Amino acid sequence: MPPNKRAKVRTEATSSDDSSDEGNAFTLNKKKKVAAPAGKRVKSSSEPPTYSHWLMKSEPESRFENGIDVKFGIEDLKTQPDQTACWDGVRNYQARNFMRQMKAGQRAFFYHSNCKEPGVAGLMKIVKEAYVDHTQFDRKDPHYDAASKPSNPKWSMVDVQYQRMLLRFLPLSELKKYHLQHRDSGGPLKSLALFTKPRLSVQPLTAEEFDFILSLEDKKPL
Repeated sequence: MPPNKRAKVRTEATSSDDSSDEGNAFTLNKKKKVAAPAGKRVKSSSEPPTYSHWLMKSEPESRFENGIDVKFGIEDLKTQPDQTACWDGVRNYQARNFMRQMKAGQRAFFYHSNCKEPGVAGLMKIVKEAYVDHTQFDRKDPHYDAASKPSNPKWSMVDVQYQRMLLRFLPLSELKKYHLQHRDSGGPLKSLALFTKPRLSVQPLTAEEFDFILSLEDKKPL
C-alpha cells in the first residue's frame, strides 16, 4: 500500500531481549528427539505450536504521535482500496514473530483497542504474508527505529483485507466474563491471550477460541 494508505496499529514497548528466538512466546525446551517411524515425521515436543487464527489490535480513535494521527479502525480499513491495508508499526518481537507465522487466507479478528469501549469489531483476512515494514526506516513516522537497517530489517508487516463486521460488537468486558468463567470451568477461553498476554497487539487464537468468540455474535450479551 502507498505510505499514506497504511494501517496505524497500536504501538507496543519493544522487548529488550532480541535473542535467537526473538521474543517468541514459547521457550524451546532442550529434549532428546525421538526417532520417527520410517516415512513419518514426528513433531518435536520442543517446537512451538502453530496457529491459523488471530486477533489484531488497532486504535479507532484519534491519538497523535509526532504530529501524526495513528487512528485506524475497522471503518478506516473498509475505505482503503480493495479494502486492504498493510498492518505496520508493530514494535514488539513476540507480536512480530506471530505475524511472520501468518499465512495468506487465514482469518483474524479486528480488535478496537485503547478506546472508550475496546472489543472485537469484525473479521479480516491475511492476504499477503510477512514482508519488510517500511515505516521502521522513515524518520518522520512514529514507528521509526534508528537501530534497524535496510540491510538487516528488524520489523515485518502483513497485508489484511476487510471481510465483514460482526453481527454485534463484542466488548472486552463481556469476553472477560467468559474468560473468568472458563478459567474455573475449563472452557474455551480459559487461556485466551487477550487476558494472559494483554499487552500484545497481535495475538494467536486456537481454533476453539476463534470459533467460540465468533459464535457469540449470535448470542445475547452475557
